[in-house]
This record gives sequence, C-alpha cells and structure tokens, in this order.
Amino acid sequence: MGNSSCEPEPSDSLKAFGAVLKVFRERASLTQEQLAPLVRYSPHFVGSIEQGRRLPPGDFVEQAEEALDAFGVLRAVAKHVSRQPGLAAWFRLWAQLEAAAVSLCTYECRVVPGLLQTEAYARAVMLNVPPPPTEEELEERIAARLERQKLLTRKPPIAFSFIIEESVLLRHTGGDDITRELLDHLIACVQLWNVELQIMPLKQPYHAGTDGPMQLLETPDHKWLGYSEGQQTGQLISGPKDISLMQMRYAKMRSQALSPADSADLLKRMRGAL
Repeated sequence: MGNSSCEPEPSDSLKAFGAVLKVFRERASLTQEQLAPLVRYSPHFVGSIEQGRRLPPGDFVEQAEEALDAFGVLRAVAKHVSRQPGLAAWFRLWAQLEAAAVSLCTYECRVVPGLLQTEAYARAVMLNVPPPPTEEELEERIAARLERQKLLTRKPPIAFSFIIEESVLLRHTGGDDITRELLDHLIACVQLWNVELQIMPLKQPYHAGTDGPMQLLETPDHKWLGYSEGQQTGQLISGPKDISLMQMRYAKMRSQALSPADSADLLKRMRGAL
C-alpha cells in the first residue's frame, strides 16, 4: 500500500519511456538484473520504469543512456512527461523522435502519409476507420496531424523521402473533391527542396516492400532508427541488423518506384483526369 502510493498512475509518456528503455536494453542483450548495477538501481526499479509505473530520475536516465549506448534517445524521450492529445499511444514515441530528426524515410501502402495529408483527407481517413471518434477526439487528431506537418518547413530542415503506392491515390478516399485537393497539395509539397516523393506504380512485378509500411529516421547524432506500424500497435526498431535490412529494402524500393520527376508528372496527370 505504501509503495503504490509513491508511484504515479501509468501515463502514456511514462509507458513510452519504459518501452524505449526496454528496446535498448534488449538491443544490448541485457536482462533487467544485468542492467540494474550499471544504472545503480535495483532490478525491481528497472522493471517498474519499463512498465511505466515510475518516473525515471535524471541520474537513472543518464546512466541508462551511457550503459545502453542509446545515442540521445532516452534523454529526448525523458523530456516529455505529458500526454500528447490526438496521437495514437503507440505512435507518440516516434513522433517525439521525428521532431528532432535529420532525415526521415517513409514507405506507405495504406494511406497518404500523415505529414502529406490535407485536413479534409485526414478527416475522411479518420472517419472511415471504426470506431468513429467523438467530435473532440477528431479535432484533437486533426490538430496533432497539422502540427506535425510543420516539420516539412522546420529549420534546420529535415530531408524527407516518401514512397507511396499508386493504389493509395487511385482509391479516391473521401471522394473526388477531396482527392483533387490532395493531389494539388502533393504537387505543391514536391516543390519543397527538402521533400522527395516517389510513387510505386500499380504495375510493378518487382517490389521490395511487400512486408508492409515502414519508416526510417536519422538522429542528430547520425544514428538510424526504424518504425513499423500495424493494427493498434507500433514498434520502434533499433537493432543494427534490423536497421540494415530496412535500409536495404527502402533503397531497393527507391530504385523500383518512379523517379521524383516522373512521380510529379503522374500526380499532374491524375489531377488533370479529375
């Protein structure tokens, strides 16, 4: 009773820190018992942190950062202690890392990536996927998505690479009017010098991305992290072997997709056909 009263209720930010701590601990092939003496806390305390039940003290963060060679990620996540409304719980950690990225690569086969969506397209996507959000939830999600889009013009700039399946655009999510606006927006986005957009053609017999959507991110320390998302879940990927595999797949897809210039031409033809 006395112990539990000293621990905060689990929050999204505490759970996010705990999740990323666990990722780096496992990346280092350490158990909680092996990590404990390196951070000068008990195994029980390490477990409580990973479960999102304890606020990580500053010295714990610094010692874990050094012991796990986390290249600044633990420090970055520890700065965020409040819930970020409008973002899915499993995505909040990636959104925090994204905000400090040097470069970001995104392959998407389901919807237009959130960073490139119009408000109307985002609404259509959110309203199509059950359960329907409340009006307050919808507005929070829209606001969060539009806030993230400021990264496109952030200074210092982020180098963006996007690969989108042609089928995503042919779906006409939300109807023709929303699709016209979306295509106009994408055509404008590819004019930004730091944004490269490639479309994977509908007919492409050789495709390295059939395992699904993925993202790669370069940190300010020029380390790479990956992210994979599915139904109600998202996974941060940090293992060197896994990152190398994702980079090989993404590089292969860049060679299989239309060039940025041909992709821009296709967007304009699609727009003209509506």
